[in-house]
Parts: sequence; C-alpha cells; structure tokens
Amino acid sequence: MEQKATANRRTLKTVLFMGSARDITPPWGGTSRTGDGILEWVKKEISKRSSSLGGIKEITHELTVYDPIEVFGEGGALQSSGAEIRTPHFFFKPGDAPSDMDAMAQKINEADCYLVLTPEYNHSVTPAISGMMGHFGGSKYAFKPSGLITYSVSPYGGARGAVALRPFLSELGCLPVSAMACFSMVGDIFEQDGTPKDENHRQLKQLDKVLTQLEWYAIACSNQRDASGVP
Repeated sequence: MEQKATANRRTLKTVLFMGSARDITPPWGGTSRTGDGILEWVKKEISKRSSSLGGIKEITHELTVYDPIEVFGEGGALQSSGAEIRTPHFFFKPGDAPSDMDAMAQKINEADCYLVLTPEYNHSVTPAISGMMGHFGGSKYAFKPSGLITYSVSPYGGARGAVALRPFLSELGCLPVSAMACFSMVGDIFEQDGTPKDENHRQLKQLDKVLTQLEWYAIACSNQRDASGVP
C-alpha cells in the first residue's frame, strides 16, 4: 500500500459516498436535492482540515467523492450496470470489467477510510448507497473504518438511516465509528453552496468528532494492514 506519510505528516485517502440521487424539485417547492448544501460544506471542511494524533503532527485528507447522479448517469462508472447492480464488479474476470468501473474499484480498494453522507429513505438505507457500494466486494473495504453523516428536513436528522447503515457497512468490512453526525432541519443550516447560515450553529460541531474518530481508526488500521501484509 502506497504511504503518503513522513514521521510528522500523514495524508489519508478518503472516499465519500453521497447517498441521494434525487433530481426533481418537489411540487411544494425547494431544491431538487436537499443534500447539495451539506455535501459542499463537508467537502470544504475535509479539504481544509488539518489535525494531529500521537506523534503525527499533521493529518490531512485526499478526498474522492462519488455522487450517484454522476456515477449512474451518462458516462458514469456504473451507468451500464445501474443501481440495481445488473453486473457487479466481482462477477467479472480480472480485466473484463468496464474501465471506469475498474477505476472506481481501485479507488475504493486504495482508500484508508470512507464517509457516507446520506438522507434516509423510508427510514432505511437509500438505493444510491446500497447500489454504489454493493457493486464491489467486501475485500475492497476490509479492515478500514467508515463514518456516517446523515441529514433530513425533519427533526430526526436521518438518524434511522444511520442505524440501518451500521450493519450494512459492518458486513462490507468497513466498520463505522461510534460517533455520528445527524443534521436535522438541514435546509435551515446550509445555503446550497455549502455556506452555513450560522457559523456558530451547534450542529456543525458534530463533524469534527466523526472525523477525529475516523482518523484514529484509519491510521491504526493502516498500520496493522502494513504490519500483517494485508493489501
């Protein structure tokens, strides 16, 4: 596994999966996808984040985002298979999968950790998440942590979807950290470009705890994978 690290610095390869593919404005008004604002905010926060842990003075993230509107859309890595997973990656012989699907599999395999940013659909996992992540076998995710960020226009903040995702992620092999960031009334918190409407909003503080736990486990798991020879 390639390491972007020195004695004092470490860059984590982080893959973020967006859980909403909604692309329609509801008849009562609003935006075509409520999660665009929080997605942009999370991307900005991760991209500028610098933390420390133990003897590592600077931890940063190399972020890859998989948005189902793009992934399943025209020219997307999983367009030909669809969210219903007609042709899962692990059913292809090596070298036979579409090149974009292979590239996505490689990114997932090389990641140190994962984030899932998602609403809940019918109080459960969205088809976008199960469709994207389920295309690839558990060996791609194994021995790496994941973190959950959910959102909703309701007071529950998508928490029921987060609870449903925990066994799904565990079975894939990327066990979720205990901290979760659940954003309620999300439209009241973010502009569509990701700018918080109130920089001091109490819910914004949730993300740091998730990322702190994710970084701790990502580095610990990476060190152990290296020591045991797990790719």
